[in-house]
Amino acid sequence: MSVTLVGKILIVEDSPSELELMSYYLQDSGCQVIKAASAKEALEKVLAAQPDAIVTDVVMPGMSGFELCRSLKKNPTTQKVPIIICSSKNQEIDKLWAMKQGADAYLTKPYTREQLLRAIKSVIF
Repeated sequence: MSVTLVGKILIVEDSPSELELMSYYLQDSGCQVIKAASAKEALEKVLAAQPDAIVTDVVMPGMSGFELCRSLKKNPTTQKVPIIICSSKNQEIDKLWAMKQGADAYLTKPYTREQLLRAIKSVIF
Protein backbone atom coordinates (compact mmCIF):
# COMPACT_ATOMS: atom_id res chain seq x y z
CA MET A 1 0.00 0.00 0.00
CA SER A 2 1.39 3.38 -1.00
CA VAL A 3 1.64 6.22 1.49
CA THR A 4 1.02 9.80 0.36
CA LEU A 5 1.92 12.83 2.44
CA VAL A 6 1.54 16.56 2.26
CA GLY A 7 3.57 19.03 4.23
CA LYS A 8 6.90 20.75 4.41
CA ILE A 9 9.82 18.58 5.50
CA LEU A 10 13.32 19.82 6.38
CA ILE A 11 15.94 17.17 5.60
CA VAL A 12 19.30 17.48 7.34
CA GLU A 13 21.85 15.16 5.73
CA ASP A 14 25.54 15.65 4.91
CA SER A 15 25.68 12.85 2.32
CA PRO A 16 24.59 14.30 -1.06
CA SER A 17 23.37 10.91 -2.32
CA GLU A 18 21.30 10.26 0.84
CA LEU A 19 19.93 13.81 0.69
CA GLU A 20 18.85 13.38 -2.93
CA LEU A 21 17.30 9.94 -2.32
CA MET A 22 15.29 11.16 0.66
CA SER A 23 14.25 14.31 -1.26
CA TYR A 24 13.10 12.19 -4.18
CA TYR A 25 11.01 9.91 -1.95
CA LEU A 26 9.36 12.86 -0.20
CA GLN A 27 8.74 15.03 -3.27
CA ASP A 28 7.35 12.02 -5.12
CA SER A 29 4.91 11.59 -2.24
CA GLY A 30 3.66 15.16 -2.39
CA CYS A 31 5.85 16.84 0.23
CA GLN A 32 7.64 20.14 -0.10
CA VAL A 33 11.30 19.57 0.76
CA ILE A 34 13.83 21.95 2.28
CA LYS A 35 17.41 20.70 2.24
CA ALA A 36 20.22 21.36 4.70
CA ALA A 37 23.67 19.78 4.42
CA SER A 38 24.57 20.43 8.07
CA ALA A 39 22.97 20.99 11.44
CA LYS A 40 24.16 24.61 11.39
CA GLU A 41 22.42 25.18 8.05
CA ALA A 42 19.29 23.53 9.45
CA LEU A 43 19.24 25.90 12.42
CA GLU A 44 19.40 28.82 9.97
CA LYS A 45 16.61 27.46 7.74
CA VAL A 46 14.18 26.14 10.34
CA LEU A 47 12.93 29.52 11.54
CA ALA A 48 12.30 30.92 8.05
CA ALA A 49 10.91 27.70 6.58
CA GLN A 50 8.74 26.59 9.52
CA PRO A 51 8.69 22.91 8.49
CA ASP A 52 6.00 20.46 9.57
CA ALA A 53 8.72 17.93 10.46
CA ILE A 54 12.49 17.51 10.40
CA VAL A 55 14.37 14.40 9.34
CA THR A 56 18.00 14.48 10.43
CA ASP A 57 21.06 12.30 10.16
CA VAL A 58 23.12 11.76 13.32
CA VAL A 59 26.76 11.73 12.24
CA MET A 60 27.54 15.08 10.62
CA PRO A 61 30.53 17.40 10.80
CA GLY A 62 30.37 20.27 13.30
CA MET A 63 27.13 19.39 15.10
CA SER A 64 25.50 15.97 15.37
CA GLY A 65 21.85 15.24 14.75
CA PHE A 66 21.47 14.58 18.48
CA GLU A 67 22.83 18.07 19.27
CA LEU A 68 20.55 19.58 16.63
CA CYS A 69 17.56 17.78 18.12
CA ARG A 70 18.41 18.98 21.63
CA SER A 71 18.88 22.56 20.43
CA LEU A 72 15.56 22.63 18.54
CA LYS A 73 13.62 21.11 21.44
CA LYS A 74 15.02 23.75 23.86
CA ASN A 75 13.93 26.62 21.60
CA PRO A 76 10.28 27.66 22.29
CA THR A 77 9.84 28.54 18.60
CA THR A 78 10.87 25.09 17.33
CA GLN A 79 10.22 22.78 20.27
CA LYS A 80 6.95 21.41 18.84
CA VAL A 81 8.33 20.57 15.39
CA PRO A 82 8.49 16.75 15.17
CA ILE A 83 11.99 15.37 14.63
CA ILE A 84 12.85 12.04 13.08
CA ILE A 85 16.37 10.78 13.58
CA CYS A 86 17.52 8.79 10.55
CA SER A 87 20.78 6.95 11.11
CA SER A 88 22.83 3.88 10.32
CA LYS A 89 23.32 3.53 14.09
CA ASN A 90 21.08 0.57 14.82
CA GLN A 91 21.72 -0.19 18.48
CA GLU A 92 18.88 0.12 20.97
CA ILE A 93 20.99 2.56 23.03
CA ASP A 94 21.15 4.90 19.99
CA LYS A 95 17.37 4.91 19.70
CA LEU A 96 16.98 5.51 23.43
CA TRP A 97 19.52 8.34 23.33
CA ALA A 98 17.67 9.93 20.40
CA MET A 99 14.39 9.85 22.31
CA LYS A 100 16.14 11.31 25.37
CA GLN A 101 17.29 14.22 23.16
CA GLY A 102 13.67 14.89 22.21
CA ALA A 103 13.34 12.96 18.94
CA ASP A 104 9.81 11.88 18.06
CA ALA A 105 10.81 8.87 15.92
CA TYR A 106 13.89 6.90 14.90
CA LEU A 107 14.50 5.38 11.49
CA THR A 108 17.43 3.08 10.77
CA LYS A 109 19.32 3.20 7.45
CA PRO A 110 18.93 1.64 5.00
CA TYR A 111 15.23 2.38 4.84
CA THR A 112 12.57 1.96 2.21
CA ARG A 113 10.39 4.73 0.82
CA GLU A 114 7.44 3.29 2.73
CA GLN A 115 9.36 3.16 6.02
CA LEU A 116 10.40 6.82 5.62
CA LEU A 117 6.89 7.97 4.80
CA ARG A 118 5.35 5.97 7.65
CA ALA A 119 7.85 7.43 10.12
CA ILE A 120 6.94 10.96 9.01
CA LYS A 121 3.23 10.21 9.00
CA SER A 122 3.48 8.83 12.53
CA VAL A 123 4.71 12.20 13.86
CA ILE A 124 2.77 14.77 11.83
CA PHE A 125 -0.71 13.27 11.61
